[in-house]
Amino acid sequence: MTKTIVNLTLPAVSAAVGDVLETYPHDLHQQAFSIHDLRQELIAHVLSRVSSCYTVLEEGQKSSIRFDSLPSSSLKEQLCIESVIREGIEKILHNREQEVNHQVAEELDSGLAPSHWFG
Repeated sequence: MTKTIVNLTLPAVSAAVGDVLETYPHDLHQQAFSIHDLRQELIAHVLSRVSSCYTVLEEGQKSSIRFDSLPSSSLKEQLCIESVIREGIEKILHNREQEVNHQVAEELDSGLAPSHWFG
């Protein structure tokens, strides 16, 4: 059978990013990181600062494994990941403030356009 190396950290970090963002106010933070490029930048920021966990799976084995949390993740590791996510959110928002404000403003303005009023 064919074996594949699977990064277990990526899906766990992606899920944690969503969970942490839900704790922020909806306006700027959630809208900013709903932009694909910014969310990917945040995930990359976190992955570059935490240790990764990998496993080797045989073909057909992937469907039976949950990828949204790390198998041996302790509370300390989860808090560390959350802390790095919060740090990344603030850093990215600070470094790309003008771009974020412009993109979020465009999204808000497009929702007010008459074409959206009538479906």
